Amino acid sequence: MRAHRAPALPRSVASADPKSDLRRALRAKRRALTATEQRRASARLAANLSRMRLFRVSRRIAAYLPNDGEIDPGDILERAWRMKKKVYLPVLSRLRHDRLWFAEASPGMELRPNRFGIPEPVVKASALVRAGELDLVLLPLVAFDERGNRIGMGGGFYDKSLAFLRYRTLLTKPHVIGLAHDFQRVDRLPVDPWDVRLAGVVTDEGVYTARS
Repeated sequence: MRAHRAPALPRSVASADPKSDLRRALRAKRRALTATEQRRASARLAANLSRMRLFRVSRRIAAYLPNDGEIDPGDILERAWRMKKKVYLPVLSRLRHDRLWFAEASPGMELRPNRFGIPEPVVKASALVRAGELDLVLLPLVAFDERGNRIGMGGGFYDKSLAFLRYRTLLTKPHVIGLAHDFQRVDRLPVDPWDVRLAGVVTDEGVYTARS
């Protein structure tokens, strides 16, 4: 684990709802990045992630299409396709609207915005797979700490879709890695019982393996 000084948290984080205040501050900071800064961050992220053995050995990898200033995994998806890996993107469940399924994606495939305006692959329901069928899930986040805790956008979609990981004993997949800008790291996050812990986080500046 590389030693870094975590960024100072905004004063508002000390309020009655620390997750909401932190979410608001860091979402604003990542939205303020220029297109050039985002492209450079995406390239550095891909370089850091592609050096990980976990990425190299995984055959079925889920990622996401960036929204709201999230770091863009596009470069790493291009590498995955060149390496003949299967790439998946999240799709909102058509029955339980607080869950995610995953659809295999290919360059240039048809996409359609979901109810949040985020593009999703247009596929038949029979083509969707659950998270448990994947080797590696790369997910976005708003903030993270070095213990593998994260906060997302507040909808709980990933936590609910990956809830089975909290009870696993013999399950070895999927491995769950967060992707973020390095400034989204904080000293310690408040944790709720339903939060799913990450195996680690990859940023534009390094790799953070979760510690206990």
